[in-house]
Amino acid sequence: MNITADTVKQLRERTGAGMMECKKALVEAKGDLDAAAELMRKSGLAKADKKAARIAAEGTLAVERADRSAVMVELNCETDFVARSDEFQAFARELAKAALTHSPATVEALVQLPHGSGTLEEQRRALIAKIGENIAVRRFARVTAAGALGTYLHGTRIGCLVAIQGGDEALARDLAMHVVGSNPAYVDASAVPAAVLDKEREILAEQTKGEKKPPEIIAKMVEGRLRKFLAEITLLGQPFVKDPDITVEKLLKKSGARVVQFVRYEVGAGIEKKQDDFVGEVMKQVQSRDKSEPPQGGGGPKH
Repeated sequence: MNITADTVKQLRERTGAGMMECKKALVEAKGDLDAAAELMRKSGLAKADKKAARIAAEGTLAVERADRSAVMVELNCETDFVARSDEFQAFARELAKAALTHSPATVEALVQLPHGSGTLEEQRRALIAKIGENIAVRRFARVTAAGALGTYLHGTRIGCLVAIQGGDEALARDLAMHVVGSNPAYVDASAVPAAVLDKEREILAEQTKGEKKPPEIIAKMVEGRLRKFLAEITLLGQPFVKDPDITVEKLLKKSGARVVQFVRYEVGAGIEKKQDDFVGEVMKQVQSRDKSEPPQGGGGPKH
């Protein structure tokens, strides 16, 4: 059967797959373009399912913004090489644009949104089939500000969205940059859960055991150390990255502003990565080779 270069080109443009894979599908479908595309879609689904269990802790962040709303998406893959590829980066941007336009409630709803002739989920699976790595849409966040909105991406791996009331866009962006660098867990002390405070107070009290001081002094020491802990984990308590002589709280007061919400993402944060035992693998190979090879020297007759 003669499969023309033009037919292969059409299938490549339609599916985004490699030339040889397109030609193979056309041969199997006896030249039928629609049937070949369907075969490749099914093949892509199967490949995606097989790779779904593989750890994808690398990846990228994409941010899209319109007026006072912004979306940040984390898209994961297995290697940094793929994370930097144009196709992977483009897909991340498409996800962010779709999330911004359609406001889906969950990742599952996001990937079912229409894209091209199919859905974003079909495009994800086709990308897996083409690239050969597990690709996962991990999470996304949408922030809408009544006042100023700040967005900041440090490369493609750490990003932040900040909504403030009062102040301006420059302040909001500075705050987003600060959050990326200093990684606060909460806006202020009032946002810290009681369980976190109780646990830290318990740890600090344990640390004071053995100190020969009156109980009331010990109690003051614990509370003082707790305030220091809160300053470290809250945005308002931290020294401002651009001017460490003032806290973020003082910076906001000067501008008559307050932080309504912030979201910080770091690619792969919280994903347990596989630790490759390189030395162990080499030793296994050496031991296996030693067992399979005959001893060198000493094998001939002795004189």
